[in-house]
Amino acid sequence: MPGITHRSTKPPLLTSRFLSHGTLECRDIAATRRFYEEVLGLEVVQQAPMALLVRLGGNHCYAVVETPGSGQDMPLMNHNGVDLGSEEEVREAYDALQRVKDEYAIRKLTKPVRQHGTYSFYLQDLDGNWWEICHLPKGGYAFRFEYPEVDLTGREDLSPQEIRSRYQRPLDHIPSEAAR
Repeated sequence: MPGITHRSTKPPLLTSRFLSHGTLECRDIAATRRFYEEVLGLEVVQQAPMALLVRLGGNHCYAVVETPGSGQDMPLMNHNGVDLGSEEEVREAYDALQRVKDEYAIRKLTKPVRQHGTYSFYLQDLDGNWWEICHLPKGGYAFRFEYPEVDLTGREDLSPQEIRSRYQRPLDHIPSEAAR
């Protein structure tokens, strides 16, 4: 059962520099590239006949590999996030995607809601990958590393209600200027 964790006291085995990439599967590289560029606004380069690299706003990349026979859909919990500039932009994005979901073979689209410190909705793309379209504070989820008030590590002193509050409404627990 999940629970509060504690920081390790052991030094890491690796001297890692940064989190460089992840991997996504696709079924049709041309259709996927179109979706990534025209819908998500990602920067895309092709590195091989069956593989793309995508990124947005930084140097972390995803390798996107065509695997036509996979048939496996990504579980919703394993989604990827794309940040927009405001809650209004999230609402507008949802409306726009409703209008073009058939054109881009978007499989599922959830309604926007406020949850875990963001206003967002989810979409499942043509390849079965899930994307959370959200509005986060400047710097995304980095505030969870910068403010001990929302880090639950070792916080066995908190009640279940306090834990839930810090997860669901983290911005309520940090200085107001940080939430902007």
